[in-house]
Formats: sequence, structure tokens, C-alpha cells
Amino acid sequence: MKKILMVLTSVSEIGDTGKKTGYNVAEAAHPWKVFKDSGHFVDFASIQGGQPPHDEVDLQDPIQVAFTGDEATRAGLYNTARVDVVDPGQYDAVFLVGGHGTMWDFPDSEGLQNLVASVYDAGGVVGAVCHGPAGLVNVDLADGFRLVGGREVAAFTNDEEVAAGMDKFIPFFLADRLKEQGAIHVSADVFAEKVVVADRLVTGQNPASAAGVAKEMEKLLAEVIHQEKAEEQHEAESLRAEKDAKKAAAAGSER
Repeated sequence: MKKILMVLTSVSEIGDTGKKTGYNVAEAAHPWKVFKDSGHFVDFASIQGGQPPHDEVDLQDPIQVAFTGDEATRAGLYNTARVDVVDPGQYDAVFLVGGHGTMWDFPDSEGLQNLVASVYDAGGVVGAVCHGPAGLVNVDLADGFRLVGGREVAAFTNDEEVAAGMDKFIPFFLADRLKEQGAIHVSADVFAEKVVVADRLVTGQNPASAAGVAKEMEKLLAEVIHQEKAEEQHEAESLRAEKDAKKAAAAGSER
């Protein structure tokens, strides 16, 4: 069983507008279902820890209803760990949930940057959707290169910000910031699904892309599991061959 950490924003207000925000429930719920259905263990963390704020729950969406009603999930969200105290070595993948709040606390969180870089450097999978890629900003890998540098990345687009009426409130356009850091920003039409896989980095454009990001992450994790099993089998066969050789040598010396 692989362990996946879902990271959420701790920001509850859009700038100083008084407008409420938080993590996007759909962008947490749909990936959570993919991960859980695949048998993975899911933990939650947030920038400040504690109970993170969230946007409205769509009661017409059975997956969001299941997510918010799941007892283990409710317990995990009641008191999330702070990202800067999370042990990256415990996780095989990290998923950055979107929501406009991420635009204020994801980019400058050294704890989040270290977490993402550590998981990726260790061979793990990193996923992010919609505004979640704000957590990919300023992430430097062990080799000194930016995580998004030279990679294709999807994220909430400038046109989508305008269509959502948020362009006047956000601190920056996420797509532009990612391009400034060397990313190759790719997109589909406004609010259309778009998922991009670049090595072990999986990103999605908007809420419609959330489940798709998780599914692509699941494929990468399945490849890791397959490789681990192959290595275990090879090791077991080598040990068996070594034991057989010792038995044969012992039998020969007794003759």
C-alpha cells in the first residue's frame, strides 16, 4: 500500500475582500476517491495545520458528500499536520489540492517547497490541480534545477481567472508565474479538462481535471509497485540460487 499526502491551503479569505475561500472540496474529494479505491492510504496536511477552511460543498455531487461524510477523512481534516513538520520519507506521493486560498500561502511556504522537493527527489510522484500548482512555485530540486523548469505544466489559466471574475483579486496569474519559472504552460479551452504528465509530475488545469490527475498519478504509482515487485522477485531468485549453490557445494564436499 502506497501512502499519499494531500496538502491543503490554510487561507480562508481572498486577500482583504472579505470573500470566503479555502481548499476546493471537489478537487480534494475526487482524487481522494481515486486513491482510496486503489487501496492507498491517504493523509492530510495544510500550511498552518489544524482544520483547514474549504469552499462550499456541492451536495449534488455524491463524491463530495462521501468525502465530507467519511469518518476517517473527517478525523484527518479536523487536525491536519503542518507541512513543515511532515516527514517526507513517509510518503510515496504528494497531491496539492487547489482553491484560491493556495495563491496566498502555497508559493512562499518553505515547508511545502521542501516537502515537494523531497518526495520528488526520492523517486516519488507529485500531483497538483487548478491553483494547487501554486505550490510548485519556487521548488528547487537536489540537482539545483527548478521542478517546473522545462516541464509541461497545466494550471488554472488567465482566461479562467477572468471568466471566474477573480482576475482583479488574485495576487498574480498562476500560469504566468509558472512560465516565469521556466515551465511550459499548456492548456485546453476554458474550464475543459486538461491533465499533463511530465516524468513524475502530474498537473491539471481546473476542477474538471482533478480526478484525471489522480488517475495518472495512480498509473505512475502502479509502475513503481510493479518495479518494486520485480526487484523483490529478482532478489529472492538470487538468494535461492545462492542457497542452491551452497547446498550443491556441500553435497560435493561430502562425497
